[in-house]
Amino acid sequence: MDHLGELKEFARLHARGQGISERQVAAVLPRITNDLPGHPASWARVWTAEADRLAAEGHPLDACRRYALARFPHHGDDVRRRAQDNCVRTFDDWRLRRGVERLVLDHPDGGTVACWAGGLDARRPRPLLLIMGGIVSVKEQWAPLLPRLTRLGFAAVATEMPGVGENTLRYHADSWRLLPFLMDRLAGRAKVTETSVLGLSFSGHLALRAAAADPRIRSIHTVGAPIAGFFTDPVWWPRVPGITVDTLCRLTGAADDNELRSLLADFALGPDVLGAIDIPVGYVVSSRDEIIPPTERQLLGLALPRIRFKEFDDVHGSPAHLGAMRKWLIASLVRARLTNRFAPRRAPLPGLSVVTGTGTGTDAADAVPRRPHPAPAD
Repeated sequence: MDHLGELKEFARLHARGQGISERQVAAVLPRITNDLPGHPASWARVWTAEADRLAAEGHPLDACRRYALARFPHHGDDVRRRAQDNCVRTFDDWRLRRGVERLVLDHPDGGTVACWAGGLDARRPRPLLLIMGGIVSVKEQWAPLLPRLTRLGFAAVATEMPGVGENTLRYHADSWRLLPFLMDRLAGRAKVTETSVLGLSFSGHLALRAAAADPRIRSIHTVGAPIAGFFTDPVWWPRVPGITVDTLCRLTGAADDNELRSLLADFALGPDVLGAIDIPVGYVVSSRDEIIPPTERQLLGLALPRIRFKEFDDVHGSPAHLGAMRKWLIASLVRARLTNRFAPRRAPLPGLSVVTGTGTGTDAADAVPRRPHPAPAD
């Protein structure tokens, strides 16, 4: 499929995930004839015009969703960068009357990490829920869920992967340390020792890696997270969509496909890491996933003792089953919270230190892999 064709196909999926109807998308896509920066009929310009119109009519959240599409898959040109800024601005307009807080955190590596948050309270700290999308989705796509999650009793914080949206960090094999950094910074306003992670796609991979080293993470709930095969399987790699490859090049700084594959080899989670994860994990599988190989499910089913799977007959992210998927993830989150309430906190396996936001810590080099065991499915 050509680049513009991929853009339009992904737009249908991501628009649906944001609550934009197929009819509304179908009214816009025929007007887009290219992806040339600045061209009046280009991807970013047409979606930006739609967003501008809705913002002027007083619909900030609807405008925000169109700006998110305009900057898709990443803000790599001037029009997309403006769309990214406007995506944040219009969400800021929407959230002011809904108890959603904005945080901008300085990272020790020199970058910044922005978050939307609900339920943070130093007087009555609640269990922390970190929410993060994948390599193409900004925090504004998930932040509208914050009021609902706050009502469920969480201190909920939506943020972004390195290089995505307002996150100015570089994406690399140690990017999982972002999660301990966030827990360090939120300590005192949330119960970070009872942290759950709702990590979609590639951020689910970060969460699993972080959980092997940091016992504050008590459960993980993800959709189509890469584990090992995506990063290392030479047979699967040619099937990965061009937009995914291009976005990963931008986030990692890789110059081309060969350099990217060399960098990604270090991202794979081996038996040492997976063997240290002994917490509830909920994982949504898409049976027609065009990005994540089916071997990832098989690997997790053998390696993790407390994993539950939910499968949908869908493509990556199961966008055609958004309602059912979100319902299952929330149920998985609540189930894990209830079952973990009185469970003792595990310690990291020998060789895996508890890390902090300073970026210090060691990897496991000699951990013993788990024995295979069955994994339940819903």
